[in-house]
Amino acid sequence: MLARLRPDNFTLMIVGALILGSLLPVQGRAAEWLGVFADGMIALLFFLHGARIDRQTALAGLVHWRLHLVVFASTFVLFPILGLAAGLLSPTLLTPALAAGVLFLCVLPSTVQSSIAFTSVAGGNVPAAICSASASNILGMLITPLLVAVLLNTQGSHHGFDWAAVAKIMAQLLLPFAVGQLLQPRLGPWLTRHKPLTMVVDRGSILLIVYIAFSHAVATGLWSRTPVPALAVMLVVDLVLLAIVLSITTAASRLLGFSKQDEITIVFCGSKKSLASGVPMANVIFAGQDVGGILLPLMLFHQVQLMACAALARRYAAHMQAALAAEEGPARAGVAPVEAKLAAR
Repeated sequence: MLARLRPDNFTLMIVGALILGSLLPVQGRAAEWLGVFADGMIALLFFLHGARIDRQTALAGLVHWRLHLVVFASTFVLFPILGLAAGLLSPTLLTPALAAGVLFLCVLPSTVQSSIAFTSVAGGNVPAAICSASASNILGMLITPLLVAVLLNTQGSHHGFDWAAVAKIMAQLLLPFAVGQLLQPRLGPWLTRHKPLTMVVDRGSILLIVYIAFSHAVATGLWSRTPVPALAVMLVVDLVLLAIVLSITTAASRLLGFSKQDEITIVFCGSKKSLASGVPMANVIFAGQDVGGILLPLMLFHQVQLMACAALARRYAAHMQAALAAEEGPARAGVAPVEAKLAAR
């Protein structure tokens, strides 16, 4: 039980970057140069994302268009509605920055790596998960800033979204991604053999932005403006958001008649929010503002979704193994183990 509750190493590193930015914030000219370096790291990160996605594998999942519509609706319709509802807690229970952060969290695309990994562990439809999660991230580069613009204005926020941020996201995120996709046939196999390199860029860019964001946030008085009760409410909001979305995606999958494999894919792809995309997007969309406070709900949600989905994946895997064992029957003792057959699927 304690092992399940322990944060993953990357989350611990994020907390370390947050603490470092709070205690030893970078300022002045050094902050400017570090910001330029971070922009380059982000562009490289999305270039590598594009170069890693196997187009043939992703296209194999396109035939499941009904599944993708459900995931899309959960990611960009259900979540934003819940984010607007959470905004009613501001300013009495949530600070304006935290409320904006919750809404920003709700309009982000799904994760890629963890959605696919959990779908695979649980015995779900992996090709569909690859297609759905990848499409969510690509479309999210355009949809997320547009939703931020519309919904934050609807909520009466004064975070000053600039429509030029959409163009900047296209240049800084989508363009490198597209170049990576063009070079994928040549670079993809090499990157597959050198995963530590992509992991260093992936995690390093996020940690760097978190450090810069909290350096700026501390300089503008983040912690003095964020009372402990508001942080506690934020934790509850994140937990409730995840519980509602997991329940609705599960119920919708069964109501619409999807197979168990497709249900697993919908649940894991439709309930995730991408830290890897959210951190650089926040850095662009809310440039010069309270990025640290806006990122707090996302960083907490990241850990909550990992712990909850890890437990859920184990439950799905056990169910799938039991179902396969029932299909095999007691008379077929000489066949391959159930686990091997599940992995082959």
